[in-house]
Amino acid sequence: MTTPTSTGTRQTPHPRTAREAARPVRLAVADLLGLGLLGIRTRRTRAALSALGIAIGIATMIVVTGIPASSQAQLMRELSALGTNMLEARALPDQDPPALLPKESTGMVRRVGPVTGVSAVANTHALVRRSDRADPGDGSGLTVLASQLDLLPIINARVQYGSWLTPATARFPTVVLGAVAATRLGVVDVSTGGGPGQQVMIGDRWFTVVGILAGVPLLPEIDRSVLVGWPAAQSELGFDGHPTVLYVRSLEPAVEQVRAVLPETVSPERPADVLVSRPSDALAAKRATENAFSSLFLALAAVALLVGGVGVANTMVISVLERRAEIGLRRALGANRGQIRGQFLTESVALAMLGGIAGTLLAVAVTVGYAMYHHWPVVIPLSSTLAGLGGAVVVGVVAGVYPSLRAAALSPTEALASV
Repeated sequence: MTTPTSTGTRQTPHPRTAREAARPVRLAVADLLGLGLLGIRTRRTRAALSALGIAIGIATMIVVTGIPASSQAQLMRELSALGTNMLEARALPDQDPPALLPKESTGMVRRVGPVTGVSAVANTHALVRRSDRADPGDGSGLTVLASQLDLLPIINARVQYGSWLTPATARFPTVVLGAVAATRLGVVDVSTGGGPGQQVMIGDRWFTVVGILAGVPLLPEIDRSVLVGWPAAQSELGFDGHPTVLYVRSLEPAVEQVRAVLPETVSPERPADVLVSRPSDALAAKRATENAFSSLFLALAAVALLVGGVGVANTMVISVLERRAEIGLRRALGANRGQIRGQFLTESVALAMLGGIAGTLLAVAVTVGYAMYHHWPVVIPLSSTLAGLGGAVVVGVVAGVYPSLRAAALSPTEALASV
């Protein structure tokens, strides 16, 4: 389209071309990122101090969750050693006729879904003595138990001297002594580690000591016991094969449910004759501890993120005040408000991300070092690590909103006039 003039004709812009010229130019992602990182590259000291602030905040959040989590894992391990997931099932005492647990009861209990392990011992009612010269009627207050081979891991016991019963030795007259039983029978010399290889008399038969257990705080009756292999008890002591006590381990959340079904599982014909122990008080303590730690984690993480967010917001506000001339020059050269907002918001997120990565690495190193120094299991919650990195992004966005809006609101003349 042309319009006549005194000097000839001039070209009139097409309406569509005019609208396109008036439309704001959108920056590519790479250009926006470059602008956002410009302030970080040109003001390295300030950027490093700003990133350090958010790094300390994120590191604090991870450390104050990682170290207590490691401590909690150690505490949970110690509480688990007290039998938080162990139940005992035994026949009711003083019954006439005596109540007996079925020989196949361990196999039946093992089929219960939440059960992770089961073993058994049985009272052979035999008497043990140090030698054939001792009074045959003096059992020294000790109990001779027939034991299944998988007993130790179920009751969390360990051998202090010698070895535990094996499929081979369990068929022969061999015994493993509890800590108290070894002392009373005089077959252990703690200073030399002696004991295994000596003999004790059970009934009228000699049995060779192959091992001595360390103390079992969870089951003191095991400390006062002389443990004989199941097959040897049947062949040498006339044991009838009926277990006396079942030790059952289950998943902790299902302890109460397992306890409820144990009587019918152990003795379907006479469930009323089965006495099942209640869950350990340590289980309630463990659950209370887990809840307390969870609340503590959330509170500490929230405080740490708040501190980091305030630091980034303060840094970005100061950055806007320092860079008014830059903002005015960019606006005068044609940058619109959206581009200014994007620049400062990108810089805020980049600062927070750099601080988040540095803080995460620092927190992992501190947590691992502290846990290893105290011989704790190293636990760094993945949720805390991801929350730290994600929180850094969120903090960067939130902390950068107001400064970016303030920067975009500056007019070119106002910004240049303040130089």
